[in-house]
Amino acid sequence: MGDLRKPFLLMAMLAIVLAIGVEVGAGLLLGGADAGAALADSAGALDVEIDDVSGVSEPSGRGTGYLALIDAVAVWSTGLFCLGLLLPERVQGRVQGVASLIFSIILIIVGLVALVIAFVELSIMVSLFLAVPFGTLAYLALWGFFPVGEAAVLLGLVLLLKLVWAGMLVLAQPRFLQNKGLVLLILTTVLCTVVLEFLHSLVPVILVSIVDDVAALVFAIVAIIWGLVLLIGSIPAIVKAVRVTAALPTRSM
Repeated sequence: MGDLRKPFLLMAMLAIVLAIGVEVGAGLLLGGADAGAALADSAGALDVEIDDVSGVSEPSGRGTGYLALIDAVAVWSTGLFCLGLLLPERVQGRVQGVASLIFSIILIIVGLVALVIAFVELSIMVSLFLAVPFGTLAYLALWGFFPVGEAAVLLGLVLLLKLVWAGMLVLAQPRFLQNKGLVLLILTTVLCTVVLEFLHSLVPVILVSIVDDVAALVFAIVAIIWGLVLLIGSIPAIVKAVRVTAALPTRSM
């Protein structure tokens, strides 16, 4: 890392941290606004009759927040690069294996819990929507109008930050492009963001909550897969660190 450009690496770290911050805060930034009038218009366009729409609010959705599960891997990977600025390579090698093992286990556990939550919610959504008429009315009251416009703005900001992150990494060290795992991670998180925004605009607004939850389900699975990749990748580093430690001469008392 002799020719590593530190300012660009630090800017890359800042960009991906901001991106995951926007994703985590999406639940607070989206939803909550009154959706009564918009819901009535959308339901009428689909020939669904609803009478009382007072008190109906926009749901926040899970898709944007679940992107943070994948981007946690991006933050972790970038953080390891930054760690190399502080620690000697020998020490970093020992710490990286154990730390990656712990992080991957936590990511897998969180991903599994998130997967179950998204699956249960999706099952409830679909069951209510198909249970005409009263179940459909209940679905419309809870998830009938998704803030597509606001979500598009947030996802656009997240995508911009991720592109900045990737660009800063390349400027910091062009040889990062030779790291197939890092390139695949960049493609994964950027593609997931683009797909989520596309899905939000693909279906009628009263169905957006369902496709958003489907996307959240997929993101949880993708995060679990990345957790398994990190888990498997950390094992050789741990074995190497143990061998090096065992080979060190012991001091006599």
